[in-house]
Amino acid sequence: MSIDESILLKLYEVLKERKLADPETSYTARLYAKGINKIAQKLGEEAVETAIAAVVEGNDRLVRESADLLYHLLVLWSAKGVAPQEVWEELDRRFGTSGVAVKEARKKPGGS
Repeated sequence: MSIDESILLKLYEVLKERKLADPETSYTARLYAKGINKIAQKLGEEAVETAIAAVVEGNDRLVRESADLLYHLLVLWSAKGVAPQEVWEELDRRFGTSGVAVKEARKKPGGS
């Protein structure tokens, strides 16, 4: 079986289904039940753990923490009703544009 970027879409679909699961038996359902603030907190924790792994731990740990980070990001998207396609479209819109230009556009009134 080949694994590629479609794993993120598959995971997103599973996470959406877990909204209806029993929080007693599903970690994902438990996160949804605790609300957006807890989900955002967990995402932040995983981001910090990923950054630490990149700096002071080996690549194996970085890979595991990155997977946790992506999982929690997808839970957050699902909780907020953001579809991965929306993010892909934003990335595509930015593709070929200087990162400096993207950041400068954000500073202007009406920038995103």
